[in-house]
Amino acid sequence: MTITGFTHGTSADVPLQRIEVFTGTGRRRDWSDEEKDRIVAESYSGEMSVSAVARRHGLSPGQLFTWRRQVRSQAKQEALPMFVPAVIDRPAELPPTLRKTTTRSSRPIAAIELEVGGAIVRIASGTDRATIAAVIHALKAQP
Repeated sequence: MTITGFTHGTSADVPLQRIEVFTGTGRRRDWSDEEKDRIVAESYSGEMSVSAVARRHGLSPGQLFTWRRQVRSQAKQEALPMFVPAVIDRPAELPPTLRKTTTRSSRPIAAIELEVGGAIVRIASGTDRATIAAVIHALKAQP
């Protein structure tokens, strides 16, 4: 394309028929959280593609996908389970006169007896592995 004076033409000297002039401030649009939430919810509705929702609101699809990813990460953080630490109280020693006297049977009560972190764990026969592992893991985690 050549420019001579105020006349625009191509190499074939055919004048241009249409010139577009873009006006506007060219600044970024500031979206409120409510607008973002509404647009993201619309993109999850399934009625239109994500790109169509973005075009409808004057967004780039990449911006809408970024908002969707942010909403998913916030939902993951809120969904994390909160655990309450288990407190294991060791019973105080009773005076000798108040102790229960028990007679031991010929069969032991527990099939396995472990000492973990100062606590004695008696495991009956038939206890599943997952329960045993969870108890031992919890006791090791205690200070």
